[in-house]
Amino acid sequence: MNKEEILKSIKGSVVISCQALPNEPLYVEEKSIMYLMARAAKQAGSPAIRTNSVRDVIDIKKETGLPVIGLIKKEYEGSEVYITPTMKEVDELVDAKSDVIALDCTFSKRLNDESINDFIKSIKEKYPSIILMADISTYEEGVNAYKCGVDMVGTTMNGYTPQSIKENINNLELVKKLTKEIDIPVIAEGKVHYPYQVKEMLDAGAYSVVVGGAITRPLEIAQRFIKAAKGEV
Repeated sequence: MNKEEILKSIKGSVVISCQALPNEPLYVEEKSIMYLMARAAKQAGSPAIRTNSVRDVIDIKKETGLPVIGLIKKEYEGSEVYITPTMKEVDELVDAKSDVIALDCTFSKRLNDESINDFIKSIKEKYPSIILMADISTYEEGVNAYKCGVDMVGTTMNGYTPQSIKENINNLELVKKLTKEIDIPVIAEGKVHYPYQVKEMLDAGAYSVVVGGAITRPLEIAQRFIKAAKGEV
């Protein structure tokens, strides 16, 4: 699918994020089971899947035939960003045929103090037809990523960076602000725990909504119920 077809398919819909990190119950070293989560997501009607790692990009594309928003979470010493932080991860996702590549486009410190603007420029020079999803945490970062030529902006990192914590704006308000300023899709992602929040995001101008933990992380879901039983909500 080309860019126009992918954007058309996800418009006004929910993209399910199917991820499991090594410290999580659903992570299996020998053989990932995220393709099964993606199978369920497809049957539920998700038009695309967001996932982490080369193996899950490959397995989920093979299983579902849906477009995949791929990323690689990798920590480097001296860097605060971990979502597709360097060209090495971009290369790996391109080789895996990820339809869209998501990357941290915040103003957080990058490896070797590279600016996000220079990184995006390098990616686009190496892969002119690439489709990029910018994971941002603040309004200013979203506008900057847009000006750098990304294809969509996601509120993924809001509340997870010092600058966004200081700004103290929830994702709903961030979506509203960004959609008034930029004319590329704004994807609502992060802290969407209930179905009514999806409608709120779409009504606020979100092009699409990514939901992950509330659907595909059973430990997180179970903990929410256990805390409720203890009156800790």
